[in-house]
Amino acid sequence: MNAADIRKKYLEYFESKGHVIIPRANIVPQEDPTTLFTGSGMQPLVPYLLGEAHPAGFRLADSQVCFRAEDIDEVGDNRHTTLFEMLGNWSLGDYFKAEQLPWFWEFLTDVVGLDPQRLYATAYIGDAEYNLERDTESVEIWQRLFESRGIEARTAEIGSEDAGYVRGIKPGERIFLYDGTKNWWNRGEKGPQTTPVGDPCGPNSEVFYEFTHIEHDTTWGAHCHPNCDCGRFVEIGNSVFMEYKKRDDGGLDKLAKPNVDFGGGLERIAQAVEGSGDMFRISLLWPIIEHLEKLSGKSYENEPLPMRIIADHLRGAVFLAVDGVVPSNTKQGYVMRRFLRRAIRQGLALGLSENFLEDITKLIAGLYRDDYPEIAKHEDDIIRTLMQEEKQFRQTLERGLREFEKLTMESKQLDGNAIFVLSDTYGFPYELSLEEAQMRNIKLSENWKTKFDALLSEQKERSRTATTGQFKGGLAEHNETTTKYHTATHLMYRALRNVLGDHVMQRGSNITNERMRFDFSHHAKMTPEEIKAVEDMVNQAITKDYPVTWEEMNTKEAFEVGALGAFGDKYGDSVKVYTVGDKDGDWYSKEICGGPHVERTGEIGKFKIKKEESSSAGVRRIKAVIE
Repeated sequence: MNAADIRKKYLEYFESKGHVIIPRANIVPQEDPTTLFTGSGMQPLVPYLLGEAHPAGFRLADSQVCFRAEDIDEVGDNRHTTLFEMLGNWSLGDYFKAEQLPWFWEFLTDVVGLDPQRLYATAYIGDAEYNLERDTESVEIWQRLFESRGIEARTAEIGSEDAGYVRGIKPGERIFLYDGTKNWWNRGEKGPQTTPVGDPCGPNSEVFYEFTHIEHDTTWGAHCHPNCDCGRFVEIGNSVFMEYKKRDDGGLDKLAKPNVDFGGGLERIAQAVEGSGDMFRISLLWPIIEHLEKLSGKSYENEPLPMRIIADHLRGAVFLAVDGVVPSNTKQGYVMRRFLRRAIRQGLALGLSENFLEDITKLIAGLYRDDYPEIAKHEDDIIRTLMQEEKQFRQTLERGLREFEKLTMESKQLDGNAIFVLSDTYGFPYELSLEEAQMRNIKLSENWKTKFDALLSEQKERSRTATTGQFKGGLAEHNETTTKYHTATHLMYRALRNVLGDHVMQRGSNITNERMRFDFSHHAKMTPEEIKAVEDMVNQAITKDYPVTWEEMNTKEAFEVGALGAFGDKYGDSVKVYTVGDKDGDWYSKEICGGPHVERTGEIGKFKIKKEESSSAGVRRIKAVIE
């Protein structure tokens, strides 16, 4: 069973259990200033886990494409990728542990065919400070499931991850109890103590698959255990039981209707099915590796690192491109540019010729075209975007080589400062600097690595400081001010199409308490007259104090009545449509959206465009405020 089969079987299985299959969300969260990418399967569903009604009902399932740029430095081993699919199912106040855990067990063992002897489960050990008892219900369910297959299932009370390395696994143990750092879910950090006030939270239960042929690496700790990072155990699914809410005084209240939030890594489940323990041998990655072997004339066995990086980074770049991201020097575009350039650099290490990205991109598109038709639809645009970046980066390399000569001409030595400048200012990877130095018999200064690492750390710290306040959980702040700004984006979107033409499509927005930022497709800089016309049109709509209402509609019907959507967004069978004006008569705007909005436009205030600029090729950006 390949990865596409597993995805299909998963969705069919949970559909048979009464779940509505919802489409994946855009890999770039829309109207969310708190995070650059959709990094987990539950991220697009946070508003519904907090209580908002979902148009598809109480039982949902999907396969969400996720992207974690922070994992870039881990790519290269046998199990980490920056792009992955998260198979998910949710109960919004409906079923709970008694249904969830047996369903996932049945899917893994009966549908996918994994050997239950290779499976291990974890549960929450409890917390005396918060009067939280151990998750006995999950433990008992797992015991029954293991014993139904004739497997002894003793329980091990581990506690912390570090304690696991000391204790290890005793004979007959299958169910491991960990503390809040491993088996408690809340946004941000782990454990009840760090749960933000007002947030839902609760214990979780994970399933691990054991690759018995992989020897434990004692550099991680003396003994192996399910949460060990040596690669012998790989987590393949996590059932979160959201049954609490954090009070203002720091305590926890039980939710009236607890939720289930499940996420299982498609690639990791496929890795377990494939059996080698190497994720890059699954059906979504191995064809890329094989093609790289053919293009380079080198073997994966001898060159695993560059081939893994190219396969992972180009797969991520394809999905970023199809969801509207283009390489640039800021935000998502910066990450995409870094990934592409890293892949190109590794291509050079393999001796790949110019334009090798086109070959690999076509192959990746072929792997996904049947399950994600948007990739087939935009394949030519994706290839054009990636090819343009490859061409530009090769020019960057030429500039980098010229600067390299200037920096080393007199001293005949390369120090850490010069290597950092070449990398940071000219985009010239430090690996290339080292290779050039070797080729030209140029000595490296004795402390080059120490200096380079120090400058790199300073740069990373500046980057972290610049993004302080961006919350990884994926939920933007919702208050009166941001609600006004959000509604104003609807008014401006309509005005832009009225003034510039129907080719204008929303390409993303970012809202804070101080301003709104709106990206849209347009080929030219707006004239002062066009900017004023848009501004006046929005303020006229505000002055008219239009009502803002919403209704649930069939998706096809929504588009037929003129509702707009954002570029790259995917929709299920039904959607929420917000109307500004009389929804059955004289309306100003109709847009597919999840909220929140003001009740009448008169609440917004005076709208003022502060800046109009280029965001990327073919995309303009407006920054505006409410005065």
